[in-house]
Amino acid sequence: MKTMILAIGLAAILAVPCFAAIKNEVVEYKQGDTVLEGYLVYDDAISGPRPGIIIIHQWLGLTDNEKMRAKMLAELGYVAFAIDIYGKGVRPKDAGSAGAEAGKYRQDLPLFRERINAGLQTLLKNKNVDPKRVAAIGYCFGGGAALELARSGANIAGVVSFHGSLTTTMPAAAGKVPAKILVCHGADDPFVPMKDVEGFLNEMRAAGADYQFIAYSGAVHAFTQNEAGNDNSKGAAYNEKADKRSWQAMKDFFAEIF
Repeated sequence: MKTMILAIGLAAILAVPCFAAIKNEVVEYKQGDTVLEGYLVYDDAISGPRPGIIIIHQWLGLTDNEKMRAKMLAELGYVAFAIDIYGKGVRPKDAGSAGAEAGKYRQDLPLFRERINAGLQTLLKNKNVDPKRVAAIGYCFGGGAALELARSGANIAGVVSFHGSLTTTMPAAAGKVPAKILVCHGADDPFVPMKDVEGFLNEMRAAGADYQFIAYSGAVHAFTQNEAGNDNSKGAAYNEKADKRSWQAMKDFFAEIF
């Protein structure tokens, strides 16, 4: 009887599927005197240093969207750190307050870049991260932030912007953009007009940057954001095809740069 019970117990254990041990934790860090609160996700079943990715949030601050993307990246084998630009507890509740908060940083690019770099430096200190294989991704406001990181001359492997802003008051200097760049853009995005696209492409050419620019037909602003709805006439809407295509483009980009 004992043998039968043990056999049944062993069979039950073997029948349980093995899953990756995805861990997450809230991480407090600082930029100057400002306390920031990020969200770290990784697979602790993987041993040794691996590539690290910072995720920069859209204008509502660090939300479940960025946490979801962090988990998706961790499942791909990366250490993912969703950083905080605004500060601990600063999470706008509507478009008006979000626009005001985002505007503070868009109007003060040196501070903006310091906040981005604070998150990057926090990730680089993580024992599970290979500092030679680090990248940044961002959405909307965060997409523009990822491009600012590249423009700043950060010595990282690459950056990816998803429906991000393309303009800047501190353009990239010639020969000073070591990070490779991927821009995933909504071809019909009314908030990023063609003159901004042309200005960005001219800036990248002048800087001698290694960049890719993909425009997704039928996609407007916020095409990766489910909560944006599906009404393109509002200028911001989810587009499943563009979301999936851009995520695959990012994975291919990472396979190349890492």
